[in-house]
Amino acid sequence: MENIEKNEALKNLNLISAYLLNSAILKKYPTAKVGRVGVGENGFYSDIDMNEKTLSKLELEEINHSIKKNIEKISVREISKEEAMNIFRENPYKLEQISNEKDSISLIEIGEYQDILEEKIDTSDLSNLSTELMNVSGAYWGDDASNKSLSRIHGIAFKTKEDLMKYKEELEEAKARDHRKIGKDLELFMLEDVAQGMPFWLPNGLTLYNKLVEFWRKIHEKNGYQEIKTPLMMSNELWHQSGHWDHYKENMYTTKVGDIPYAIKPMNCPGGMLVYKNAIHSYKEFPIRYAELGQVHRHEASGALNGLFRVRTFTQDDAHIFCLPNQIESEITNLMSLIDDVYKMFGFSYTVELSTRPEDSMGSDEDWHLAETSLKNALEKRETPYKINEGDGAFYGPKIDFHIKDCLGREWQCGTIQLDFQMPERFELSYIGEDGEKHRPVMLHRVIFGSVERFIGILTEQYKGEYPFWLAPTQVNIIPVSEDEKIMNYARCVNNELLDNDIRTQLDDRNEKMGYKMRQGILKKIPMTFVVGEKELTNGTISYRNLREKEIHTESKDQVIDYVKTLAQNPAKQFRRK
Repeated sequence: MENIEKNEALKNLNLISAYLLNSAILKKYPTAKVGRVGVGENGFYSDIDMNEKTLSKLELEEINHSIKKNIEKISVREISKEEAMNIFRENPYKLEQISNEKDSISLIEIGEYQDILEEKIDTSDLSNLSTELMNVSGAYWGDDASNKSLSRIHGIAFKTKEDLMKYKEELEEAKARDHRKIGKDLELFMLEDVAQGMPFWLPNGLTLYNKLVEFWRKIHEKNGYQEIKTPLMMSNELWHQSGHWDHYKENMYTTKVGDIPYAIKPMNCPGGMLVYKNAIHSYKEFPIRYAELGQVHRHEASGALNGLFRVRTFTQDDAHIFCLPNQIESEITNLMSLIDDVYKMFGFSYTVELSTRPEDSMGSDEDWHLAETSLKNALEKRETPYKINEGDGAFYGPKIDFHIKDCLGREWQCGTIQLDFQMPERFELSYIGEDGEKHRPVMLHRVIFGSVERFIGILTEQYKGEYPFWLAPTQVNIIPVSEDEKIMNYARCVNNELLDNDIRTQLDDRNEKMGYKMRQGILKKIPMTFVVGEKELTNGTISYRNLREKEIHTESKDQVIDYVKTLAQNPAKQFRRK
């Protein structure tokens, strides 16, 4: 799916369409007052004070039909702040907006409609512009809940009608893949108002979660990591020392234990510093690789919460690697290889960004130059294409971000490698060098999934709930064709043998028709169905069908179970030891 916000041509069309929408709204409802317009990943929006008027679906369609009528009348000119204040004297939203602008203001005019133009636009090719208004929601002015709630009208715009229709088809496919719907259908997780943004994992979902974690543990063991676990809550003293309090306190949950202020951890790295500091280290030990599946909490605005994609608590698959300066590039190269292996195994392609020093950074110019150069050298040594994301690094160091692309073309920022000279300095970390003196180690932060929860959401939409056999919550659905005791015993025998081989099964012995049971297994997206009846009992065979196959195969019980055992092998077994 096209990311409209990142495509400059589409962003331009959608921004223009937002102003055209305002023009059409004011023509139909002259007393309405427009607020701000914007363009997001999935189209444009306009915040409008409709004076308590609620727009129906039919009214949205009528407004959409009139959007293009004034395309030829678009013009832009520069005016003074004083002139703008006079033009918009009856619109409090525009007056507030103007007060924050510089002396010169760009004014867009579409017939009699006038508005403040916040970005440059190109009106040269609008002849085939095609728009659709999608829905109306509420939005507080300035995203401040103490302000009035306005009507936020959402729409999409494309260069041609064909492009719009294609995008709408992709939206329908995305709706069918929505992990929140699939999560409910497959009984994976639930979300409740009593714990907003904090998923409840149901038995099927926790099985899926644990299998993904098992895979993660195996690849880390093979790559020389030691797993650690740090406390969920630590005193504010630690967060001041790490620098997170100054840069992140608005997103942290805090409490007191007695008179001592504590914070629930929003990230794992300060705990990793203390684990390193617990012992004296020699240069001969390096690199030291700690891995942690740490549960973290971050205060996200309720309006931003989105299934497993945006939550308030999640498990971050962290790693903190301590190394010598001359090991930096080789460690980054190894990390990139590991991330590449994992993403390819799940069928994801990806793009890479190098994010450089932000304005609120800590540390010296020399450290930042060395860190950014090391990351660039590693990227170029691997011949990895990348783009520069200026000023978007962490406050303690630059980073490489990995954006995986799913089957709908959407991009998700998951993996990251961050080079950090600051944390070791703040925590006074050291090692004994070859010269017998104390030296400061270099640290790398790294995640692959980003968070286990979010990665499960992405996988669910990627596979449409039809997970690979090794990952599926239930792998085999066993259906006896009758309630005959001999057939039922044979079904139980097959079930027990599968369980003994760590295959996750479901023995459907309900008093229901076989066709119904088969359909239920398909709806639950169980990868394989076994059917056992008189013929299978007599011949010592199993009839089976894979989820997306119509053909039923019949083979000996031992052959089928060996086949299933092969399918169930955790792919981490195939990862080479580094």
